[in-house]
Amino acid sequence: FRDFVVMLNAVVLGVKALLEIIINEMHSCLNVCMSGSATSCEECLLIHPSCAWCAQEDFGQARTLNSRCDFSQNLQKRGCDAPFIENPRSGSSLLRSKPLSSKGSGVTQYDVIQIYPQKISLSLRPGDQTSFEVQVRPVEDYPVDLYYLMDLSLSMKDDLDTIRNLGTKLAEEMRKLTSNFRLGFGSFVDKNISPFSYTAPKYQDNPCNGYKLFPNCVPTFGFRHLLSLTDKVDRFNEEVQKQMVSRNRDAPEGGFDAILQAAVCKEKIGWRKEAYHLLVFATDDVPHLALDGKLGGLVHPHDGQCHLNDKNEYSAANMMDYPSLALLGEKLAENNIFLIFAVTKRHYVLYKNLTALIPGTTVEILDQDSKNIIQLIVNAYNNIRSKVELSVWDHPEDLSLAFTATCQDGQPLTGLRKCADVKIGDTVSFNITVDARGCPPKGTRKSFTIRPVGFKDRLEVSVDYRCDCSCTYYTKTNSSRCNSAGTYSCGICRCEPGYLGARCECEEGEVDHQHLSACREAEGKQVCSGRGECSCNQCLCYESEFGKIYGTFCECDDFSCARHKGILCSGHGECHCGECKCHAGYIGDNCNCSTETASCVSDDGKICSGRGSCVCGRCQCTEPGAFGDTCEKCPTCPDACGTKRECIECRLFNTGRLADNQTCQRMCKDEIITVETLQTDDSNTVQCVYKTENDCVMKFTYSEHANGQSVLTALKEPECAVAPNAMTVLLAVVGSILLMGIVLLALWKLVITIHDRREFARFQSARSRARYEMASNPVYKQSIPSHPMETVFHMHSIKSCNGGVH
Repeated sequence: FRDFVVMLNAVVLGVKALLEIIINEMHSCLNVCMSGSATSCEECLLIHPSCAWCAQEDFGQARTLNSRCDFSQNLQKRGCDAPFIENPRSGSSLLRSKPLSSKGSGVTQYDVIQIYPQKISLSLRPGDQTSFEVQVRPVEDYPVDLYYLMDLSLSMKDDLDTIRNLGTKLAEEMRKLTSNFRLGFGSFVDKNISPFSYTAPKYQDNPCNGYKLFPNCVPTFGFRHLLSLTDKVDRFNEEVQKQMVSRNRDAPEGGFDAILQAAVCKEKIGWRKEAYHLLVFATDDVPHLALDGKLGGLVHPHDGQCHLNDKNEYSAANMMDYPSLALLGEKLAENNIFLIFAVTKRHYVLYKNLTALIPGTTVEILDQDSKNIIQLIVNAYNNIRSKVELSVWDHPEDLSLAFTATCQDGQPLTGLRKCADVKIGDTVSFNITVDARGCPPKGTRKSFTIRPVGFKDRLEVSVDYRCDCSCTYYTKTNSSRCNSAGTYSCGICRCEPGYLGARCECEEGEVDHQHLSACREAEGKQVCSGRGECSCNQCLCYESEFGKIYGTFCECDDFSCARHKGILCSGHGECHCGECKCHAGYIGDNCNCSTETASCVSDDGKICSGRGSCVCGRCQCTEPGAFGDTCEKCPTCPDACGTKRECIECRLFNTGRLADNQTCQRMCKDEIITVETLQTDDSNTVQCVYKTENDCVMKFTYSEHANGQSVLTALKEPECAVAPNAMTVLLAVVGSILLMGIVLLALWKLVITIHDRREFARFQSARSRARYEMASNPVYKQSIPSHPMETVFHMHSIKSCNGGVH
């Protein structure tokens, strides 16, 4: 064992030495530091995060100025002492890190912590990435504020009747989830101007005037706040019972006006800081959007402010346009509000599309009379609490952030900032990598905030840029080291106008022809590569309208690199001496290939559904027959039936691994058609069969339409074999036994009959022969008996002789 360890150490040392040789060779061949245009310590640090600057005065006297910028290990090998090497690194430090809480309500309610850490500081050198970890834990029994915002247009009359006692029932259900629950109520219709409402004088007090089905209703209003958030649910019932419906003219409603007011009027609504904020939006029609107000002459965009008057009514409804989706999403996120769209089935798709544009929003189907509203709210709440998604606020443009989520299964998911199916009390973590793409003006400090969507908790991140060198603190103007003609800083001289040289020892215009060779890259090459002049043994590069020419021999520039669609380095990199140096997150000769994989993640959390690879932010499907943005469609794949089977089970029968409502809705979005009889003659469909838990057979087909939509056609019910009747089986068995007995008896009777007939025939034959013999014997003469008994005796004797009986 000891010999094995010694041998293993020798192998490890050999590998390390080999790697060091390879790295050194790579550095010597691809030295981006020395090939750059750095003439100062600050410029050197910007070339590449691995570049360092030597500020030692007597370093490289015989070399060019650019030689001070090199890899740190190269500088040390060339004689630069470690204390003089400027090579700042990126890093992070914790400023506030209170531990995560496990319970939401109680005496410590206002100290609940759901994100760790709470404040950090980053020191960033451009190009040098640094990472930190964020943990989020949704706590148990966290307070909930729920504001019920209801459409009171005429079509919602039956819904209003249904929810008159909603408060009590809803509170009972919600208190199963939290011990600290408050409820509020508001209503809306639409702007009371034409063409959105009836504005004729006869409709001012009663918009339902002349409407036979419902002749009386209240005047049209935009938004009315009726009950601030309270734990006294009886007051909710009282307010609802007071309400009457109104009437507007067009189909769309002014609900988005109401949502924005409910979000920004925090004091009047009564939103608590330490609570989940749920805003339930119940309607049976589509909403008006921004720019619709122009139809009524409203040209002023919404200002995003609270406009509730003393009567708690929206006072600016007839003065400003409807809010935009962007403004709505911003205000909801700013105030940590989860929006729940409770809409009828015919408008589900529209509101489902809106959820993709408004973060922290979910949609549920509302029955025509709102009978399912309580279960709808409970389901939406559970769905919201099962998701953790990070959002970034005040993101500086010169910073790039990359997320990697580690959810309950412990597997890192690159490019994702969201975890689903999170249980209350579970902790999920996110690794965040930060990279600075440049340096702001000196002394600039920036910051941004990371918040879980809908949480009040946040992580504050302050950013300090490490773009300066410490040696600049010892800068000296008119230094004797520079012949009193320049400023000495970080080991070099910056000469005054009109002076040149490493120590400002030459004046412009002086030409020493015997030293022109110092300005040639190699013998026979042009002086300063033909793009500059040699002065004081140094090349002075020409200016160019295309960019900067630089290098010891003016051999480099920042504009002769590969382009993509006419853009240098695709706009995602910097051009250094004919080669693109890509920013973080991009690769390729022209930096046009993104390494981001978020767009390649399918609904099941896999990269390209496990059927391909993510190349430049797009899936390249390698599995034969797979297609789709994330290779999610593959009718001919071996696992196609197995994957679609789980959706059939959960969507049609609420069984199987995906039976949980949220998981099923998230992963199973294909159209499912149920039929009585399954057609199997279509060559473009895949036939699938599986056995259910009840030993029944379920059949379905899987196909892809020309428009890219997946369609599953399944039987309404599995095919189950019918169990035989016990009496029928018994009678069949008994009958079979009797039949077999009769057949055997018949066969036995037939055999006996055939045998008897053969014996009788044999007997008849023998008898015939006996008669012949008696009739033809010349010796025998029959006696004539004198008495009848003698005749009988005589015949008996003959038979006895013939039969051999004595």
